[in-house]
Amino acid sequence: MERSYRPMDIEKKWQEIWEREGVYSAEGSGDKCYVLEMFPYPSGRIHMGHVRNYTIGDALARFLRMKGKKVLHPMGWDAFGLPAENAAIKHGVHPAKWTKENISYMKKQLQSLGFSYDWSREIATCDPEYYRWNQWIFIKLYERGLVYRKEAEVNWCPNDETVLANEQVIDGRCWRCSTPVVRKEVPSWYIKITDYAERLLEDLKLLEGKWPERVIVQQRNWIGKSEGAVLKFFVGDIPIEVFTTRPDTVFGATFVVLAPEHPLTLSLAKKGGKIEEVETFVKKMKSMSSRERGIQEEKEGVFLGVYAVNPANGEKIPVWTANYVLYEYGTGAIMCVPAHDQRDYEFAIKYGLPIKPVIKPLEGEPPKDKAYEGPGVLINSAHFDGMDSQSAKKAITQWLKDKGLGDFKTTYRLRDWNISRQRYWGTPIPIIYCERCGILTVPEDQLPVLLPENVSISGHGNPLAQVEEWVNTTCPKCGGPAKRETDTMDTFFDSSWYFLRFCDPKNEKEIFDKNKVNKWMPVDYYIGGIEHAVLHLLYARFFQKFLYDLGLVKDVEPFQRLITQGMVLKRWVSVEKFLEFLGLSPEDSIESLKAKISELTL
Repeated sequence: MERSYRPMDIEKKWQEIWEREGVYSAEGSGDKCYVLEMFPYPSGRIHMGHVRNYTIGDALARFLRMKGKKVLHPMGWDAFGLPAENAAIKHGVHPAKWTKENISYMKKQLQSLGFSYDWSREIATCDPEYYRWNQWIFIKLYERGLVYRKEAEVNWCPNDETVLANEQVIDGRCWRCSTPVVRKEVPSWYIKITDYAERLLEDLKLLEGKWPERVIVQQRNWIGKSEGAVLKFFVGDIPIEVFTTRPDTVFGATFVVLAPEHPLTLSLAKKGGKIEEVETFVKKMKSMSSRERGIQEEKEGVFLGVYAVNPANGEKIPVWTANYVLYEYGTGAIMCVPAHDQRDYEFAIKYGLPIKPVIKPLEGEPPKDKAYEGPGVLINSAHFDGMDSQSAKKAITQWLKDKGLGDFKTTYRLRDWNISRQRYWGTPIPIIYCERCGILTVPEDQLPVLLPENVSISGHGNPLAQVEEWVNTTCPKCGGPAKRETDTMDTFFDSSWYFLRFCDPKNEKEIFDKNKVNKWMPVDYYIGGIEHAVLHLLYARFFQKFLYDLGLVKDVEPFQRLITQGMVLKRWVSVEKFLEFLGLSPEDSIESLKAKISELTL
């Protein structure tokens, strides 16, 4: 027996044997167990964050096999995305070539590490036989009224002629070319995930004790269910609808604020003779992303020059527009009660607006230098005086509803999912536009709609829109000339159901055999970063529920248990700390250090 261990020779030999003999195949006897780590983007190299994630899954998979379980432990590639296009621009290489070379290199790295994957089930989302089923899912969503097209205000780079994600806007400029970003209305495709908001929220109860509590809390907050009322504040005969969770404070509303993007903002400013200064303010706000506005501490606003009638007491109160109100939340308009809302309080103090208390604390006196936001007893509220604030919410809403000035309302923070991306390296959206027949989905027997290979990626405009021979097509209904949709899908679409395809990865006739899926699902252990607590995990839960509604899966939740492994951060460790870890001191000899390291590596 050789005394030295030569990993390059020994490990390669046995890894080839294990691969050839299918040692890690998911077939076999025993109870099933599906172990899955979040699959990587093929960026070119495996990093330590990957290794930590995959080591946890590998150790778990090996342990379960030794316990007699039949383990499914697959690996694949989240292969579409913007980095491939950036590489095409920088290095002059086609995104497909760049991606496939990266996959090949990273796969060899994973194999050399000896992870126990069933590579016979490998998938890549850029493979037409995968994204074909993305398009099929889109069509099914469309057929059930869960997909629609509308003009959406987005971050737009005038130089690159493309939409930018919030994260790609840095100090109001394009991250790539530093051109000032503007807000622009662009036609986009949306998925009505909001139709599933209540189910997504309610089914979190099924995951309690199985998922990390903070992930559940983040999802619950992202969905953001709020129960309250919609109230009408009239400017002449024009109603401004506001949503509030505190209808008990309506008698204390001393002004109304509209989001800069609200359809009434400019028209009311014109009515009030304030159009020039309001237009300047709105333009400034539109140059900022929602995220940038959300983290602004300074409250800014402009008076629109008009007054609305408080529906509770008939008082005329000023209407403003301000940076701290976002159009995508609620109705895009709020009633402002500075005595009982801190943001409104800060705005009122800055602009000298009235502050009228209508809630008296149950004990003690309200604070003098900030808003009192707690419960209490109503004051200055007409015939509701003396009522506790919780009871008053329902009573006041019903009273205003009877007068035609309000109604009970449940809203969600969750918004519909914009999946349109003006990029090349993604799944083509299977839509055809015909002047005679309108908007049509591509027939299923014509899927997949393949990405054209002869494309020029310059960073300016939508690459697909420039490939005329691909854009120009035939209407599947009338046979006349038509055009394809040139947007591609958000890459989160690709990763929202890949765990199901692993159960039947070679199926060419259907998205998967539901018997095979029901044999393996749900995923028993899903391992990945907590940064995916919302978005990926929420979208995956939504897809699972939609496919459940189609009768294709038996489980309403895709992941039984979730393990979030934390992040690997680069940090320098001093020599003293390293020696302390080994149980040594700087006075110990080199021989002692060598002996300790040898001891640890045997």
